[in-house]
Amino acid sequence: MRRHRSSKIAGLGRYVPRRVVTNAELERLVDTTDEWITVRTGIKERRVAAPEEATSDMAVEAAQEALEQAGVDPAELDLVLVGTASPDMIFPATACLVQERLGAKRAGAADVSAACSSFVYGLALAHAQVVAGLAERVLVVGADTLSRITNWKDRSTCVLFGDSAGAAVVVPSDGQRGILSFWLGADGGGGPLLTLPAGGSRLPASYETVERGQHYIHMNGREVFKFASRIIPRAIEEVCERAGVSVAEVDLFVPHQANVRIIQSAAERLGQPMEKFYVNVQRYGNTSSASVPVALYEAVAEGRVRDGDLVALVAFGGGLTWASCLLRWG
Repeated sequence: MRRHRSSKIAGLGRYVPRRVVTNAELERLVDTTDEWITVRTGIKERRVAAPEEATSDMAVEAAQEALEQAGVDPAELDLVLVGTASPDMIFPATACLVQERLGAKRAGAADVSAACSSFVYGLALAHAQVVAGLAERVLVVGADTLSRITNWKDRSTCVLFGDSAGAAVVVPSDGQRGILSFWLGADGGGGPLLTLPAGGSRLPASYETVERGQHYIHMNGREVFKFASRIIPRAIEEVCERAGVSVAEVDLFVPHQANVRIIQSAAERLGQPMEKFYVNVQRYGNTSSASVPVALYEAVAEGRVRDGDLVALVAFGGGLTWASCLLRWG
């Protein structure tokens, strides 16, 4: 009997910049301490892109590794999707820049903009394309250079963010292994809680917007924390229900790496041990769209994911948005 067409991840890639910015270094920039940052966020250090590096550069590095791991030539790609909140420019899409650099001449290309949820949103779009038979090989990249839109004088945000890129190649699957379910959501009413106010059509760049610091990330940290603590466990429960499995059956949870306290809260609400949650926020901070694919890449590399394991990916971000995905690895 012919199995239902599904999709799976055939290869993963990761890129992290060389420069490491420690909490001790931030102590010299703003009124903060290593202890304060560590206790409240779990972050010890983050990576910052070199002056000549842009989001597309990091995306290409991660993509090349993912393609090599998957055994896919760039010329075979049907679609390139780049999730990012910090594109090289408003247009053309960063995905178009990546497509050209890779030599993916026959692939369509588009950016996905759902802030920190962008990679999982992109994964859902890739899955839909493959299942519908519209694509055979899709590259999904999550890449962000948040250091360029972070106010390094604002101690409430500059301690949180870092730069990196992660990528996945999505191909068809017979359904025994691969993606089982998704849940995507948004609450536009929470949009003002996490914004980059200026630079678009509402507030075009001007002397005044620059002076007011409106080209930097603005965040209501308290409210975003409350939202994330609620939505992560709910998103995991929903994606498991859609796949017909219990939360307890999941072998590894790979959450957005924004704050270790949010991850701990999710584990407690779900009644699951922290050992089942992959955490690397201490090394990279919040890298937005890159957070989930980089964490998944490292979990696989460290042997935390084995063939047949159930893995849940979950993210939340500005919008407000959230996205979860359940897959059976292999």
